[in-house]
Amino acid sequence: MSAHRAPEGGFFMSKILVTGGCGFIGSHTIVDLVENGFEVISIDNNSRSNEVIMKGVEQITHQKIKNYKVDLCNFDDTFAVFQENTDISGIIHFAAFKAVGESVEKPLLYFENNLVSLINLLKCVQEFKVPHFVFSSSCTVYGEPDQVPVTEETPPKPAQSPYGYTKQMGEQILNEFCKSSDLQCILLRYFNPAGAHPSIAIGEMPLGKPQNLVPAITQTAIGRIPKMFVHGTDYPTRDGSNVRDYIHICDLASAHTLALQYLEQSRNKKPCEVFNLGSGEGVTVLEAIQAFEKVSGQKLNYVTGPRRPGDVVAVYANNQLAKDVLGWNPKYSIEDIMDSAWKWEVRLKADATVFGSIPGELN
Repeated sequence: MSAHRAPEGGFFMSKILVTGGCGFIGSHTIVDLVENGFEVISIDNNSRSNEVIMKGVEQITHQKIKNYKVDLCNFDDTFAVFQENTDISGIIHFAAFKAVGESVEKPLLYFENNLVSLINLLKCVQEFKVPHFVFSSSCTVYGEPDQVPVTEETPPKPAQSPYGYTKQMGEQILNEFCKSSDLQCILLRYFNPAGAHPSIAIGEMPLGKPQNLVPAITQTAIGRIPKMFVHGTDYPTRDGSNVRDYIHICDLASAHTLALQYLEQSRNKKPCEVFNLGSGEGVTVLEAIQAFEKVSGQKLNYVTGPRRPGDVVAVYANNQLAKDVLGWNPKYSIEDIMDSAWKWEVRLKADATVFGSIPGELN
């Protein structure tokens, strides 16, 4: 239970604002926060998410979660949320556009959405004196690293996409803001979140064509996508395909709760600290496909093709710092990820009346 002593001697729960709360990572993190005693409110304009996912969150937590349908790029609307909730003690900021390929095609869209939203939030942090902030960063800040696994000390290289640059810039904005304010911040650089909650009440609902590997695999296997493309088999890796670090969504969600508790307990050594969140193991695209075929019993229809702009060859995490300092212990394997993701995909197809439009056909 995360609680603070109230002036009268009683206790009240910390109120946490989760931006992008209807999204994949945001929804799972809300569940973890509630299960650890936090009160949660959400902001999500649902431009890249489906608000029906909040019903699944409420099914798991048995709590009604207030979601403000607000665009963070609109300062007045964002400010109004803080005026209504002057007791917010922490923010976990997920809300951002995140498709690497789209960011290459529409860089201005990404710079405006991802950076203006952050700046507007920080103006509210300053005005309402919110003490704690956890930022959803990404392994893309490392660019094409000279060696893997990457640690928090690995020097960032030029990003491979405008999306990656927005995460690098976001980190810089927060570092500078912390120097001139009392804000205590954690930057969580995570790798490739995937899978679904064990209840199969919530999972990933990509709008349009999936940009990430795991939903592309499951949508192909269930027949929503006729065939999947493996982008590049001539990389200098063990089987020629990209190497990535896949982390189960529930493991990732848990780390955000631990990061907030770490700040609340004033255990941080610096105003702005960084942690990698990954499994610590690199998995190639072809190995991920094999893991899926093993747990699902489905033969995947895929073809190989040329490399995709913006993709790095290999990146995976050294996660020792998060283990040692935050007490984080990821427990799910690549097979667990694929098993839960497949069960979620099957449920999406079976419960189309519950989830409304098929996610892959939205947008």
